[in-house]
Amino acid sequence: MAMTGQQFFPGASTAYRYDSAYPGARMEINCCVTHTTEGTSLPSYGGGASAPNVTLVPDFSRKRLIVYGHFPADMSARALVDRADGPTTNRNNCHQVELVGTCDPATHAKWEAAGRLHIYWPEAPEWALRDYARYVAWLYTEHGVPLTLTKRPWLPYPRSYGSANGQRMTSTEWATFTGHCGHQHVPEGNDHGDPGNTRMDLVIAYARALVDGLNTPPPEEEDMTPEQDALLKKVASQANALYSERRYYSWGYENTNVDPRDTYGILTDIDKRLQALEGVELTDAQVATLADKVASSPSLANRIAELVAEKLAARLAQ
Repeated sequence: MAMTGQQFFPGASTAYRYDSAYPGARMEINCCVTHTTEGTSLPSYGGGASAPNVTLVPDFSRKRLIVYGHFPADMSARALVDRADGPTTNRNNCHQVELVGTCDPATHAKWEAAGRLHIYWPEAPEWALRDYARYVAWLYTEHGVPLTLTKRPWLPYPRSYGSANGQRMTSTEWATFTGHCGHQHVPEGNDHGDPGNTRMDLVIAYARALVDGLNTPPPEEEDMTPEQDALLKKVASQANALYSERRYYSWGYENTNVDPRDTYGILTDIDKRLQALEGVELTDAQVATLADKVASSPSLANRIAELVAEKLAARLAQ
């Protein structure tokens, strides 16, 4: 069977790729199963014997999820129970993602008490949900995995463990399922309850917004007042300089949690600063277009970067 579209997420590490040792079935994926690893680092997966397609590992210093690709997107992985005498699970056009962290409140409490840095996925920070949404949006644009969720409930762990709680699909439902579900929804001997009540509704909403942004042209400049247009150019200028030159600490950001490579975070933070300085507020829709403006108009941004930098630096020094 053909394997169409990009097979690894852009920028993903393939240092732990296992399809040579464990070649899977070639397929065109139409669904995705989300797991949690119940650990705080990249698992070994028995050298690939129980690996998913990808593992997303949090980088807390950068507020990013690092993608490790283990199998191509359109190849069956090995993280589900898949009995020879039952309905296919790993091989049911199914893509699999492991999120490093826990869905178990007891484990979360234990790790928190021990000061062990981790993500408790039912209460995941927004940056983690948005980063997972980028991957989910890529599954849609490259492979057509629908941006929909199973109608079965996403039960909290440990209620989600086992097979008698009403959340697990029947074999017939699973055979025709498309979209996104959790390990807790997969039938045929799968009794794990991950990822609990992780906010996949927000992940899907963020992914839809990303996809809509790709398909929707930015607002015409006539929709903005002259003051808002001028402010938009200032914000784009500063974000471009910060993003390109990494001149992070010289801009007075050393006491913030905004990552210097996080264009969206920088844009949002600068917008807040400029609102306070200028008294002119951008709409949410205009803020949402700023990253595209930076990417598409670097020459415009560069022409005014020096002037805006001088002005902002002077005000920050006051």
